[in-house]
Amino acid sequence: MSLTLGIRRPRKHRAIDKVAELRDENHRLLAQVVGAGDVITSLERQLADVRAKRAEAEQVVTCLAADLEEMAAENIDLLDRNEALQKQLAPFLAAEANANAITVPPAERDTTAFEDQATEPINVRPLWEAIGPVVRTEGSTDPAHLPTT
Repeated sequence: MSLTLGIRRPRKHRAIDKVAELRDENHRLLAQVVGAGDVITSLERQLADVRAKRAEAEQVVTCLAADLEEMAAENIDLLDRNEALQKQLAPFLAAEANANAITVPPAERDTTAFEDQATEPINVRPLWEAIGPVVRTEGSTDPAHLPTT
């Protein structure tokens, strides 16, 4: 009589279980491959769009650079022409300014009143002349050695 007390031994790793596990993993990996293919296709389309936009932008930059060079040359020509016209116009402007000049006799101030008398000019002298000689006391508080005025 065999005695099995309801204790079952753990199953050994069987080959059938491993095959089923590998099939499940294979299905998961195939789904990932299909998803990755979709992502790659989307990224390739985006790359093609970016390359097309880049080519268009390069063409625009080339056209703008050509326009810039053309306008710079035209600007230099216009500046030269402007300078020549200013030289031609200068004598006419000077003649017109002389013809329409406003001349006023020099003003004379009435200084007969006391308040309007001219003031004495300010005596500006160097500081050492204005205050006299500077004598150092060398820390002495006794003024006996100072010159008297």
